[in-house]
Amino acid sequence: MFRRTKSDTTSATVPAEPQAKAGGKGRPTPSRKEAEAARKAAYKKPRNRKEASALRREKMAAERAKMQSALQTGDDRYLPAADKGPVRRFARDYVDARFSVMEFALPILLVVSLVGVVFSRQYPWLAGLVNIFFLIMVLFIFGDWFLLSGGLKKAVAKRHPGEPTKGIGFYAVRRTMQMRRWRLPKPMVKRGERPN
Repeated sequence: MFRRTKSDTTSATVPAEPQAKAGGKGRPTPSRKEAEAARKAAYKKPRNRKEASALRREKMAAERAKMQSALQTGDDRYLPAADKGPVRRFARDYVDARFSVMEFALPILLVVSLVGVVFSRQYPWLAGLVNIFFLIMVLFIFGDWFLLSGGLKKAVAKRHPGEPTKGIGFYAVRRTMQMRRWRLPKPMVKRGERPN
């Protein structure tokens, strides 16, 4: 009356294939023994000085690669210590968002001094003009420095109250003196854009 048929017994003995769980890792969890072995292998001490120096070089190369990537992307975790932190990030954005005399001062002064050196024998009055131009540029640079430092310190005090701001003015000025395309970490804001 309740007997199994032959087709029922064959279907019951064939095990169903385990279905992969959606969102699973796709591999079995390692046993404790395997996990400990993997951890020990990762922290294996070098046997001699040559291995130690090779490991040190590999580690330093990996850190340098991470730092170079962070300088391109602005990832705060791997930036050099001088560029880390929200205050430094804000200072970089503040500098990159504005036009500055200091950014173009060095190329202009180089061109003017070259013109003065090349043509001063033919036109003696040109040396006086070059000197006056140098003085005017120095005044513009100091004015820009003063405005940048003052404005940045006020903005940092407003945006990040209680954060240390030691050396932030010089950090911003040093960044401003570089041409925008050569700045590292790379600029993350456009000119005229308000920094976050």
